[in-house]
Amino acid sequence: MRYVLVFVVFCILQSCSNIEFVYNDKKNLTNPLYEKTKISTGGLELAFLKSYLPMFFGNTKNEKYSLSIIIEEEKTRRSVETNQAVSDLRYELKFYYELKKIDESCLVFKKKILSSFSINPKSSGFNYGTDVSLEKKYELAITENLNQFISYLSVINLNSCL
Repeated sequence: MRYVLVFVVFCILQSCSNIEFVYNDKKNLTNPLYEKTKISTGGLELAFLKSYLPMFFGNTKNEKYSLSIIIEEEKTRRSVETNQAVSDLRYELKFYYELKKIDESCLVFKKKILSSFSINPKSSGFNYGTDVSLEKKYELAITENLNQFISYLSVINLNSCL
């Protein structure tokens, strides 16, 4: 019985020997623009964007970069009932990012990132459930888009201009 237990423990330890951790590479964990970026926003005013920008980019201590974020929204009616009520509405948010080096006044990175979601409005009047759901979907779209932007930054060289 003892040999079987030792054999099982040995097999388990041997099978776990080649595990690679997702966050093993420290480069992917850090934001190279954190506390180094002056941010300006334009276009569609989203309530959650102003609160999430300090989380992603920190409070600017040493301005090396200037980031401009312009947001456009497009609504598409995907399903219209016979009484012309919309039963499925698709939102597409276009985030235009433009990153510049302040000291050299040159463009470092420019990218358009899309985020989209759908919502099923319930009634023509005030519907608390639909409104809260819409706010949550905007919030998720913003965080997803900012995370995508930061992941693109890990691939490029921020010291070279376009």
